[in-house]
Amino acid sequence: MRLTFLEPLYRQPGPFASVYVDTSRDGAVGDPDAALALRWRRLRDLLVTEGADDGAITAVAGTVGCDAEIPGTHGQALFTAHGTLVLQGELPEPPGRDSARFGALPDTMPLIAQHAPEIPYLAVYVHYTGRHFLDAEGTVHVESEAGRWPLTKVTPGERLDERIPIADWPRAAARLGRRLAEQADRLDAETLILTGDTWARGILTRRLPPRLRDRVTAVDAGGAPRPGRGLLEHLLDRLFRGRLAAHDQALVGAFLTQRAHGGAATEGLPDTVSALQRGQVRALFLNERHRSASLPLWVGPDPVQLALTEGELRSYGVRAVRREQADAALARALVGTGAELVLVPAWFLQLRGGTGALLRYADAGRGHRDRLRA
Repeated sequence: MRLTFLEPLYRQPGPFASVYVDTSRDGAVGDPDAALALRWRRLRDLLVTEGADDGAITAVAGTVGCDAEIPGTHGQALFTAHGTLVLQGELPEPPGRDSARFGALPDTMPLIAQHAPEIPYLAVYVHYTGRHFLDAEGTVHVESEAGRWPLTKVTPGERLDERIPIADWPRAAARLGRRLAEQADRLDAETLILTGDTWARGILTRRLPPRLRDRVTAVDAGGAPRPGRGLLEHLLDRLFRGRLAAHDQALVGAFLTQRAHGGAATEGLPDTVSALQRGQVRALFLNERHRSASLPLWVGPDPVQLALTEGELRSYGVRAVRREQADAALARALVGTGAELVLVPAWFLQLRGGTGALLRYADAGRGHRDRLRA
């Protein structure tokens, strides 16, 4: 997973307020807005306790709950710096618990985790409306959405919506197939999930360009799409659960190959941190509940200034040293060095200490201490 969406956040010097809050309205007991206001007051008090300034409080307060138009369960991730909202992320699922932190580094790993597995896909729902197939007044209704799963649950992807008279459908399907192929190409979609009326979708499948036809997965719909949410959300949730994006699978494959040959790969937090210090990491792998998450790391002002101990970092000449949660320090280092992140289930790949890395080069090289100097 590429973390470019976090770059605007890390261009700020901090300190940061990081807020995760459940903003779901559906299913709430009583007044959902009143319940959200109460949760926000608790988070606000926590931010004040941690030293947040009035500007940070105001910036968050003006944004919490502004996603009222999104139905179903969901949440928000909000980040401020110096009284300005720097990044707002919609969460496909509510956070496990509401949380608020104020500190030198933003708490971005929970947001990153909700972007995973970030599978690029195209969903197409084709359904016939009419009394029977010989009904000249009937139409074929085609809805499609190109996006990255699971963000399209709450952040709509590129949509297409067409109603075509049944008499024109065989001819129009070829034109529509070309449009769908263009839509898939723009996103580099791994798969086209096709569902709906068997007759209508069969005609569309046969008229898709070959490069897209080979990626079709035809399934039963199991219900009409829900307005305001990702197209075929429940169906996609079933299909994609526990799956890695093809790009991430390729990175895992490269890691396993390099590890087997003693090449450009490393495992465990100490060696991974050492590689991050040198800007050597191409992709970081973390098991979902990696043991390093609760450990502290010592960091300096620069993203590659991180170490397991304060003494190590000071030995490189870094003076402004502080302790941070490992997840926060690792996320900043990845964004700062342009490395990728793969959250991989332990059943798929068990990593020593829950941490590993595919490296850009095998030789550690020289001069990493120079890069660490303040």
